[in-house]
Parts: sequence; C-alpha cells; structure tokens
Amino acid sequence: MRGLSAGLFALFVLAGCQTTAEPEPPPMEPEPMPRAEPEPAPPPTVTPEPRQQRVDTEGDLIGEDGQPIGRVFYFEFDRSELRPEARTQLAQHARYLRENSGNRITIYGHTDERGTREYNLALGERRAIAVRSYLQSLGVANRQMSVVSYGEERPVDPRSTEQAWSLNRRAEVEYQR
Repeated sequence: MRGLSAGLFALFVLAGCQTTAEPEPPPMEPEPMPRAEPEPAPPPTVTPEPRQQRVDTEGDLIGEDGQPIGRVFYFEFDRSELRPEARTQLAQHARYLRENSGNRITIYGHTDERGTREYNLALGERRAIAVRSYLQSLGVANRQMSVVSYGEERPVDPRSTEQAWSLNRRAEVEYQR
C-alpha cells in the first residue's frame, strides 16, 4: 500500500504544479509591409511629328531629314536626258510642289561653251524642258513651272576644261518667292 500512497502523492503533486494556461491573445494582424513608392511614370514619349519639306530663305528645298535636296541636275555632253540620280531628287521636288500647289519654280537650262550660241540656247531649253516634263509626269501642274534657257551665257566655271564643261551642262530649279 505504500506504493499506492506514493503514487497518489505523486499524482497530487503533479496536479498541483499544473499551471493554468493563459488565454492566447487573438492573432495579431500582420504589420503592414512598408509600401514601396510607386515608380514614377516614365516621361511621356514625344513622337516627333514628321518634318515637312520646306523651302529655306535661300530658295533651297529642305527635305524631311533637314538636308537640302539638290536643285542642280547635270547632263552628258550634247544630251538632254535626265540621269537616275536627278530623277530621285526631282521626285522629292514633285512631292513638295504637289503638296504646295501655290508654289512656283523656274527651271534654267545651261550648256558648256562648245557649239554656237543658237545651238546652246536650244540645248539649254531642251534640258529645262526635260526637267519640267519629268515633274509633270509626277503630277506637278504646268502652271507651277516656267522654263528659261541661258545656253552658255552663265557658266559655273569659266575655264575651258572637261571638268568645267561638265559643271556647266546643267539645269537648275529655283523656287519663286
């Protein structure tokens, strides 16, 4: 019985040591995470408006890229056919003139000094007419264009060399103000 009394005694001791559990606090709301500042919106993308062709104060046609478009077109000796590079540049002139139907140009035809005065005036006129005809084929109104031939009278280079002659065989487009 002694064993029973010792067992009961141990049971009471252990029961007396039992602590009452404190009630658990209600679950806490998690601390709010510090809010990251929203990233600033990227600056608005400014899409540049396409640049327009324009004629500058010196009478040069300026392309959309801001560069002047050629207005002098060169020819082979005793010829009035346009070169491919002239056609490319004239197409830009045609576009401008179609979009700006109030603008006018004068096309000046020139030659080198070889040949008679009369022949060179006629050749200069054929060169200017070749430019006008090409612009007309691209939709430019005839009323926007006039033709003048100077023949050999206004050389760019007065020397009598092949290089000078090649510079003098030309047609020039000039915008009127």
